[in-house]
Amino acid sequence: MDKTRKGEPGDQARLGALRLLAAIEDGATMDEAVALTEELSPSARARARRLALEVMRRTDRADAVLAPFLQRRPRPDVQRLLRLATVEMLALHEAPHGAVNAAVTICRGMGGKGQAASGMVNAVLRKVSAAQEAWDKLPAQMMPAWLRRPVVHAWGRDVTRAIETAHEAGAALDLTPKGPDVPGEVLPTGSHRLPLGTQVSALPGYDTGDWWVQDAAAALAVRVLDPQPGERIADLCAAPGGKTLQLAAAGAEVTALDISESRLARVAENLQRCGLSAHLVAGDALAWRPDAPLDAVLLDAPCSATGTIRRHPELPLIRDGSAVPALAELQAKLIDHALSLLKPGGRLVFATCSLLPDEGEDQLTAALARHPGLLVEPATAPGVDPAWLTPQGALRLRPDLWPERGGMDGFFIARLRKRLAES
Repeated sequence: MDKTRKGEPGDQARLGALRLLAAIEDGATMDEAVALTEELSPSARARARRLALEVMRRTDRADAVLAPFLQRRPRPDVQRLLRLATVEMLALHEAPHGAVNAAVTICRGMGGKGQAASGMVNAVLRKVSAAQEAWDKLPAQMMPAWLRRPVVHAWGRDVTRAIETAHEAGAALDLTPKGPDVPGEVLPTGSHRLPLGTQVSALPGYDTGDWWVQDAAAALAVRVLDPQPGERIADLCAAPGGKTLQLAAAGAEVTALDISESRLARVAENLQRCGLSAHLVAGDALAWRPDAPLDAVLLDAPCSATGTIRRHPELPLIRDGSAVPALAELQAKLIDHALSLLKPGGRLVFATCSLLPDEGEDQLTAALARHPGLLVEPATAPGVDPAWLTPQGALRLRPDLWPERGGMDGFFIARLRKRLAES
């Protein structure tokens, strides 16, 4: 591919996207893979990321359209190239001649085998360019079986298909406001929403800290906690810091913990940009104790992150569900520890960005069994639809909710109160 790096800017973005896709097939996350595009211009780097994300959201559809035109399965690098051009033409509606010509040029730059495959790439993609009707009839890409099975069991096939449709559509840009003049559509819960692909740094109010990027669903965890000025509150798994910023903006005395010093540095940067303050602690939340019992704890616990597939379509490709039991065990330990940090009558909000009941509804049931004095308070906040509440009173958010507004991340949020007699 190196031979085409000095070609057209569009080719540079496509090459960057192909490098990202190759790294993710090897098990990297998108955040880990982006270092492979550092030499590109900012615009090409952004486009490479966008193209890679769009391909991952539609890999199965692309393969289904390509299959009738392929006599045998191509090499992995050629297959990725075919998928990219297919998605460009049929999903992103790029001009076919440009997408096909770029793919052929890139293929010829892959060495001898690429040059030999370039004729096939040209012929196949010209046929694909006329397959819009076939593409439009295909369903959205399905979640892998390890995730789809529990989702179907929890909410049925219709909801599962709606979630998959939301995953393919991607995620808009949501902002949590601090100042009065924040761009975007105001959502019922108070977040502001801008279209997918909006350039963050170009928005008014970024440098002055009038807002920060945070999905509308994620922002609800703090709104459910309802922090009050002067309250002593710990954010136990704080990075990247959106919830810490919310707590600080509400006037709480915040201690933000995270096991990663580098991720905690991002929290510090965001606090400084927004003119807010919090006490930052790098370390294991299970080993930390305050000098006095707390009014409240926010626990956005480590989880499978299956609620964020709209933003991270690589997750179903690089994970197989095998880590979920260990994550659920860690979540239970963190809940127990968080409760021990509270004063009598103190409150805990437990949240996970997961679609799995093992990391949400079942986790709450188990916590109530371990702590008979624990109360579940309705997880309500302004703009929350009562239909989103579970029978226990927790908040179950899914990507298919708010379809007319562009959906939201999947989250489970429970508000718990420690009774005066709870130990």
